[in-house]
Amino acid sequence: MKAHLVRNLRDGRFQALAGAMVLAALALVLPAVPLTRTGVSVLAVVDITGSMNVRDYASADGRPASRLDTARGALRELIAALPCGSRMALGLFTERRPFLLFTPIEVCADFAPLDGALAALDWRMAWEGDSRISAGLFRAVEMAASLDTDLIFLTDGQEAPPLPSAGGPAFEGKPGAVRGLIVGAGAYALSPIPRYNDRGREIGFYGAGDVQQENRFGPPPADAESREGYNPRNAPFGGAAATGAEHLSSVREPYLKTLAGETGLAYVHLDGPGGLSVPLLAAATPRPLPGRLDLRPFLGGAALALVLAVFLLPTLRALSLPRALTLKKA
Repeated sequence: MKAHLVRNLRDGRFQALAGAMVLAALALVLPAVPLTRTGVSVLAVVDITGSMNVRDYASADGRPASRLDTARGALRELIAALPCGSRMALGLFTERRPFLLFTPIEVCADFAPLDGALAALDWRMAWEGDSRISAGLFRAVEMAASLDTDLIFLTDGQEAPPLPSAGGPAFEGKPGAVRGLIVGAGAYALSPIPRYNDRGREIGFYGAGDVQQENRFGPPPADAESREGYNPRNAPFGGAAATGAEHLSSVREPYLKTLAGETGLAYVHLDGPGGLSVPLLAAATPRPLPGRLDLRPFLGGAALALVLAVFLLPTLRALSLPRALTLKKA
């Protein structure tokens, strides 16, 4: 009897079953382990003005994708990549101010409504056609501060109408008080801007005569005196119609980097639907997130693996024995 017990103790199957029983018991009584992770709380503001409809990205199936579609996809991938406990608010930008859709919500518990809201973003939500990027960004910074969040501002940086020769408004806040990202959307080459009728149907592209090529409010530019037809009183901007490429669009990266320097935000170019989580976590304020790690699934899985091994090992040995005998005879 004693020798039989010793043989059982040495039997690997007995040891595996004993280990499985211990792991199963621990799974029943072991409490969750407290831990602290690092997350973020961020306000995402998306530019939905007309130039964001430019199709200068490629979708997964190879077809052209708009800047707005790509920005929307990037935010949807971002919320899936953020650690649970992180929070996100969502806003829209058009004209000169952002509009808050909802205050910060948790990215895991509220993933479905957050993902649904991002999927529903559309340029038709815009209430004005102008795109005063600097004014909208500065107000978005103020909005993020009021919500106690960091900021992601997604835009191509194209001001419409163009800025006057004196430049845009000055940032009156404290640089770096709100952390986050300015995300430049769009390719570096100029592309035509789709044009839509009052029913929302695309009818072509904007031409040079359809948009304002120069801002002629305020003082004239420094080269005004050299322009044809210049008259300091009656034609301070010259007598000829303004020409330019404002009917075409590309990401205005130097301008966005200037705004990033003024506000203390970081700048990153949107290369595609993914890749925002790493620069955001690097630029945003680390926020400790208390949590708990439940070890029961791991312990239960290990116990099940041991039990399966007990029943499968004899079968595997029986299958391998004839092959071993055949190789020995050969």
